[in-house]
Amino acid sequence: MLQTGTKAPLFQANSTLGPIDLRDYVGKKNIVLIFYPGDDTPVCTKQLCAVQDNYADFEHVDTVVFGVNPAELEKKQSFAGKFGYCFPLLVDADQTIRQAYDVGKILGLFFQQRIVYIIGKNGTILYAKKGNPPVSELLQVLSK
Repeated sequence: MLQTGTKAPLFQANSTLGPIDLRDYVGKKNIVLIFYPGDDTPVCTKQLCAVQDNYADFEHVDTVVFGVNPAELEKKQSFAGKFGYCFPLLVDADQTIRQAYDVGKILGLFFQQRIVYIIGKNGTILYAKKGNPPVSELLQVLSK
């Protein structure tokens, strides 16, 4: 896991809302990257639905949110459509984003770990935590 204060690796990826280039956001918005193990699984659904339910609060603190895992785009589009996610789910098929952010593997190396990063407008990591931190904790960091 990358440490706070580290410069966030930049990347480009396809997503449920089209191509994403992190360079388009650095210097303009805070960024929340949610690395989650699987689309349409109970804990991942709960985590991303909590973000969706509070998305206006993220926008209020000038923040974009991206979910990241290696699943194919079609699976992500189905998952995002089922729950109405207004934020993009990024495809990391070759796992270069996971590796750049030092997100490990779990369960016999089949799934990536669950890690949340907050990247400040200056492009450095402000927050890094394994697991499923509450949305209120993320918003507290972003409100400082």
